[in-house]
Amino acid sequence: MTHSNELLIEQFYKAFSEKDSQAMTDSYHSEAAFDDPVFQNLQGAEIGAMWTMLCLQSSSLEIAFENIQADGDRGQVDWSAKYTFGKTKRKVFNKIHAEFIFKDGKILKHTDHFDFWKWSRMALGPLGFFMGWNSVVKVNIRKQAMTNLTNFITMIKNT
Repeated sequence: MTHSNELLIEQFYKAFSEKDSQAMTDSYHSEAAFDDPVFQNLQGAEIGAMWTMLCLQSSSLEIAFENIQADGDRGQVDWSAKYTFGKTKRKVFNKIHAEFIFKDGKILKHTDHFDFWKWSRMALGPLGFFMGWNSVVKVNIRKQAMTNLTNFITMIKNT
């Protein structure tokens, strides 16, 4: 029998594939935390804003997922995203492993793992190839991502 948290993960990624960021946001607990190699230490409403921003920014987004496993406390899934990266217009095919902790039938903690250097080579081209492993480049990409998210949140609040 499929555990309800496996269904939650499946519903989350189906919503992502349909760019339904509201359904994605509704999957999270009010105390949720999110972390990946680019967006680090997001809390609460920042998580939903990130998914909304990402869904709106990529018209070419394709999501696939497999190997869902979950029980009452923890879960995991392998998923991939194909999209065109904003600034460079380069094609990206990112493979991600996600891990979850659940509380009250919602996602409490969501951690995505992927190879940052491999992603940066696809997203940034030669700069990513030669410098994507460099901690300074990582910090700058993370800062830019958080600036973009902060600006997006501000824009939402002002509309």
